[in-house]
Parts: sequence; C-alpha cells; structure tokens
Amino acid sequence: MQFKRVFASLVCAGALHWHMPVLAQGSFNLPDLGTSASQALSIEKEQAIGDVLMMQVRSRAGFFQDPVLDEYLTSIGNRLVANADDVRFPFRFFWIKNTDINAFAFYGGHVGVHTGLIAQSDNESQLASVLGHEIAHVTQRHLARRIQNQQQNSAMTVAGLIAGLLTTIVVPDAGMAILSASQTQSALETLSHSRKAEQEADRFGMKTLQSAGFDPYASSEFLTKLAEQMRYKDKPPAFLLTHPLPDSRISDVRLRAEQYEKTYVPSSLNFALAKARIIARYQYESHESEQYFRSALERSTAIDNRDLEYGLALTLLDQKKLADASTLLKKLRKEDPNNLFYLDTQTDLLIAQGRAKEAVTVLTAIHDLRPNNQVITLNLAHAAIEAKEYEQALQILKVFLLEKPDHHLAKELLVSVYEAQENRAAYHEAKADLLVQYGAYMKAADEIQKALNHVEEKEEIKQQRLKALLSQYRQMQKALAKL
Repeated sequence: MQFKRVFASLVCAGALHWHMPVLAQGSFNLPDLGTSASQALSIEKEQAIGDVLMMQVRSRAGFFQDPVLDEYLTSIGNRLVANADDVRFPFRFFWIKNTDINAFAFYGGHVGVHTGLIAQSDNESQLASVLGHEIAHVTQRHLARRIQNQQQNSAMTVAGLIAGLLTTIVVPDAGMAILSASQTQSALETLSHSRKAEQEADRFGMKTLQSAGFDPYASSEFLTKLAEQMRYKDKPPAFLLTHPLPDSRISDVRLRAEQYEKTYVPSSLNFALAKARIIARYQYESHESEQYFRSALERSTAIDNRDLEYGLALTLLDQKKLADASTLLKKLRKEDPNNLFYLDTQTDLLIAQGRAKEAVTVLTAIHDLRPNNQVITLNLAHAAIEAKEYEQALQILKVFLLEKPDHHLAKELLVSVYEAQENRAAYHEAKADLLVQYGAYMKAADEIQKALNHVEEKEEIKQQRLKALLSQYRQMQKALAKL
C-alpha cells in the first residue's frame, strides 16, 4: 500500500525544536538518572525511556511504515524473540529509510532496522543474525547497565540521554556533527557496546538464531561482509560505530558457530520479495530501480526469478507504466494468489487504474477470512477511501485500532476518513490523537481546541471528554518544561 503521510511535514517541523515526549496514557514518571549508582534501572523505567525515545524516532523523516514490510519484519523478529532467553517484555520492530547497513536496539525492546541492512543481506539468516544480536543487547540489558555505570555523572539527564541516543542511532554521522563534544562522548559511551557486551550479544544472539531455525554461520558471514567494506571505505559502516569489530571477533564468532550442527536452511521467498520491495521503493529512484531489476533479470541464471519480477512490477507501477506492471503482477498472482506482497501491490495497481471499487470487492472477501491481518485490513481501508466508501473504511479502522491502538498508519487513514466525511470535530480529535503519538502535545492541544469549536452545546459528554484531553495535553507540555 502506498499512502502519503498526512503529517510528515507537520511533525518534522515540530521536531526541529526539542520536545521530549511522554506517554499520553500515564503519569509523567520518568526515572531520575542522576541518582545513586546503586539504584538499579527497573524494567518499568527502561520501558518508559524506550517509549519516550520511540516517539521521537517516529517524528524523524527516516521513520516509515509499510504494512507488508512491517508484517515481514515483525514475523522474523517475533520468531527470534520466541526463542530468546530472558525476554521481559514484548519487542517492537520498525524501519528506518537509510541506505547504511545498520540496526540498533534501545530501551524497552525497540529494534530499528535500516533499509540498507536487508538490501545488502544475502539471505534471511544474515538479516536474522543482526536482529538476534540486537535482541540480545536488550535481553541482557546492556544499555541499562551503561546507564547504571554512568549515574554518578550529575549532568546526565533523561532529556540529554534521549537527545544523544536519538541522533546517534538514527543518523550517526549527523548525530556526531550536531552534538557538543561532551554530549558526543556521553552518547557514544552510552551507545557503544564494550567488547564484553559484544561477545555476550554474539553468544546469546547465535543461540537464539539457531533455536529459531536460522543458520548460525550467517553471523560470521555478515561480520565478514562488514570487515570487507571497511577496507574500501574512508569511514566504517554505521553498524560499527556502536558495535566494535576487533580482528578477533570474526574468528570468535566463526568458532562459536562450529559448535552447532550445520543444517540446510531453505531460501525464503518472503525475504527475497521484501528485499526487492526495499530496493524498488526505498533504496533507489524508480527509474534507477527499473534499470537494476531489468539488468538483474537479464543476467540471472536462476529458475525462480519471482523476486526480480516483483521488484520490476513495483518500479513500473510507481512510474505509472500500468500495463507492463499489470502483466507482471498477473503472472505472479496466478502462481501465488494469496501472497501478501502481491495483494498489496495489486491494490495499488487497481487504485492507479481507477478501479478502487474492484479492489474493495477483492479485499473484502479476503478480509472476511483474515480479519486481523494488517496488510489486508489497511489495504482494504485505503481502497474504500479511494472508492469513497467512507463508512466501510471507518468501521474497518475502528475495529483494527481496538486491537492495535497505537498503529500510526491506521490513525492517518482514520484522519483521512473524517476529513472526507467533513466531520470536523472527529477530524481534529483524530488528528490530535495521531500527533500525541509523535509527542507533539502543543499541536495536539490546538487540534482539541479546534474540535471543541465544532461540538454543539447539547453534546455535553463530548465536550467534557475533549476538555479533559485538552487539560491532559497541556499538563504534559508543562511537565516537559521542568526536565
């Protein structure tokens, strides 16, 4: 599904000023990091810091949601988490549009993956090896330990910690450029894992990798690839800014892998399709992607080229070459009609062809069988909006948000529905709810005030609810100023 983010410019503009967000649903109760070094960072506090940081990550231009890619990444991540030791809370996996080979984890089980990581991975096990490593950093609480070791530094605050983490993990080079010398040192000390931590993450990560059915040898393959890149570049890959790679580490990882029995791991079509989608839509411009896939198809000697054909179909669709895209997609769907990657792209194609109502008919039948799948649900809601079947879209999104109340793309679609229906009160309230997810409390309060202007005097219950929200957002903003 391709859906233009309504709030991208609005949120990013707000992010130019440092507003550290807090959770709207609870009290302002972040930990004081300047307390005694003997005080442990509790799981609850770690999660609170992670949720705050995640709000700021969402406000950055590199963060994006793509339902079919989100579904794939979460499936791989959860498969690893299910086989990991010492898991204390649910994990959340998300994408950052960045061509660097990088992934990072931070407090509370949040794991970010750069698009460049999957674009440069040779197979699913290599991708999983990095995710397993990051999961291990969280489960072994390496960042939490770093905070405890630095608590004696009285200058260390929640706001300073999050600012440093945010700039260094999302765009490491930019982070190093805009932070002061002391902030840079603090951020690097907090994020850069020690050799002992890396060894521990390698050990636990590989155990998780093998238990989840992936190839444990992929860990050394990935590190070898990073080491080779270091030889030909002036600066190391982004991943190595926070994950040191001494000469002994690759051999240590390779020796550790040899403790496991070598097993055959079949190639994954979903990995190949996800990689093709990343290359087509997030790695290059559309015309460059078309050249990439056409050239790859000409050179390929493989029997199965579905991933390359899918990538080419995407680039053709994005360039409005609808007839050619339709021919390729029809062939792919004939072989695998229920594949989510193909269904997602088929929806985009039908909408581009002015056949949104047909897309609604197709997806409604599938949605009845798989009502909780985000790819099908969000594509159906999108198609219904394009077909001007707003009431259907509204009901679908309301049910979906009951199960996933923090899903930002669903909230964006809901805002679009209310706007199309010219329901001004609901539109401004939904817009405020979305802005809160990015930590933009003042802007959210402004939207609630606008919503109140469209509520009739006789709607007393609605007025009271909106006034309560308005008060809550303003209190949150005041709490931020005290940090």
